[in-house]
Amino acid sequence: MLFSGLVDLPWWGYVLVALGLTHITIAAVTIYLHRCQAHRALELHPVVSHFFRLWLWLTTGMVTKEWAAIHRKHHAKCETVDDPHSPQIYGINRVLWGGVFLYVKEAFNKETMERYGHGTPDDWVERNVYSSHSILGLFLTGAINVALFGLIPGLAILVVQIIWIPFWAAGVINGIGHYFGYRSYGVADASTNIVPWGILIGGEELHNNHHAFATSAKLSSKWYEFDIGWMYIRIMETFGLATVKKVAPKPRFQPKAAADFDTLHAVITNRYDVLSRYAKSIKKTYAEELARLAQWSPRDAEVLRSLKRALLRGQALAGAESTKLGEALKHSRALATAIAMRDELAALWERSTASKEQLLRHLQDWCHRAESSGIAPLVDFSHRLRSYA
Repeated sequence: MLFSGLVDLPWWGYVLVALGLTHITIAAVTIYLHRCQAHRALELHPVVSHFFRLWLWLTTGMVTKEWAAIHRKHHAKCETVDDPHSPQIYGINRVLWGGVFLYVKEAFNKETMERYGHGTPDDWVERNVYSSHSILGLFLTGAINVALFGLIPGLAILVVQIIWIPFWAAGVINGIGHYFGYRSYGVADASTNIVPWGILIGGEELHNNHHAFATSAKLSSKWYEFDIGWMYIRIMETFGLATVKKVAPKPRFQPKAAADFDTLHAVITNRYDVLSRYAKSIKKTYAEELARLAQWSPRDAEVLRSLKRALLRGQALAGAESTKLGEALKHSRALATAIAMRDELAALWERSTASKEQLLRHLQDWCHRAESSGIAPLVDFSHRLRSYA
């Protein structure tokens, strides 16, 4: 009797139902809360938008304004003490297993809501139902589950629905997505792509891509990456239910004898692609210099080997590590030059007070010195840099 409901399924049927329902919730989070509300990367048809609002109220109790505000603050204060859920600050275990508590704590921060919660729905339904009675939706979902599937299966499915987003979104994405994985773009924070196929968490697995291009409606960037959320958006767009406003820029190339204003604009626009390609150049120089130093200066080679990750990612070092690296680089002109010029190149888009003419002269001078360095990977990269269009 405890298992009796309007729908009678085998055990694996209930599993499939739970996975299907939670996948809709994941889609609502990534498409509506994240890409549409938090970053304005797309617009949704009012019917679709309200369906997602209703579904999230029924299955999670999350309030749109709270979610968008907390996520915007995460981007604005990423990896600092003001970041609501950085594993670099709180530790991976606390964010992975207790990320939901960090979310709830930040949701009570009125300053966060006022500063970062602008532009989210504020109609009668939002004020009087979704926000003021956020838990009521879960009770309704529980009642529907029990009526459809029986007491035990219905409550089991409800429990899965309740813990699904707190674990996968608040825990895995906010935790592992800033701790483990691969990086396609050398952004300033610690974001990573967990896996290249974003299916289980709606495409949010491609978290490093997102931090590189936060306002892009599409999270995949490499040919081998897949973002199922983007697939759903494209399907909705076909039927007039969604309008994509922004996607990540795709670099174009045109051989040039010298960098011009068009090159400057393209380099700044595609700065993360530039840094990604430069990282590959440094890897070549690093491998060549490591092999050379291993022959006659094993101690310096060991220092470079131990600091490989920070070296290639451009992470700042302090104290003894910084001193050791400085000593080792004294015996590697090529690597020292490549690292110094990486910092100079990154400064190009950080010079907010410089004029276009000054920035162009800086870029042209950079290319000239790179091509005069005699460092083959650096010379090849400069030729590529000049061709951004």
